Amino acid sequence: MLKEFVSYLLELKRPETIEAAGKVYSTNQLYRLDKEQEVSAINVRSLSGLVDYVKSSFDHERPVMIHVESPTKVNVFDALNDVNDRRTYVKAGALLPSITFEQFVDREKFQIMLQACFVPNTDKEQVLKVVSSIIEENSVQTQDDGVTQRVTAKTGVATVGNVNVPNPVTLKPFRTFAEVSQPESEFVLRLKDGGRVGLFEADGGAWELNAMANIAEYLEHALADEIIAKRVVIID
Repeated sequence: MLKEFVSYLLELKRPETIEAAGKVYSTNQLYRLDKEQEVSAINVRSLSGLVDYVKSSFDHERPVMIHVESPTKVNVFDALNDVNDRRTYVKAGALLPSITFEQFVDREKFQIMLQACFVPNTDKEQVLKVVSSIIEENSVQTQDDGVTQRVTAKTGVATVGNVNVPNPVTLKPFRTFAEVSQPESEFVLRLKDGGRVGLFEADGGAWELNAMANIAEYLEHALADEIIAKRVVIID
């Protein structure tokens, strides 16, 4: 009797297949035992590190695809295998400074951020000149028509005058990998009472496409031999 009961329990656990509407279903959840094991991706912080890995053929000789996912992320993976699985071998993430957009910050913090986190150009120097000349009082007198803003600022050692705030300004913040040219884009510069300053993006995100194109161009040049040999495919 006990033996029959155990056999009955085993029968209950045994999966069965059922066909319905042309589809085959199982009464239990099944797991493949011969599935190719996943690997942990190597995380690097530069494009040069990613290029070195691909050139080395360290793990295998199979062709790989390099996907420029965003201005700060690039992934290396192989082709689909016979069961539509793929492995990601390298993930590159850009190491970037902290830059504050879309909100106002105090003048001192803004000046440090602009000098440390932006590539030098003419508009950067002009913005620094305007911001550094703002009178340090409890309030800043402004005239604003929504497009052009005028602030009361020092024009000499002891004199005060009106200075136009440039808008929009074209700046090049560090927003992608250091190996490629930083994309230029337009920003709206705004000032508030108390000498607070803010930068607001005004290019609709076009800089991201430019940055990704710069990354793809860098990789195409660095891995030209591998691309010709059809060992590497790059997409963005």
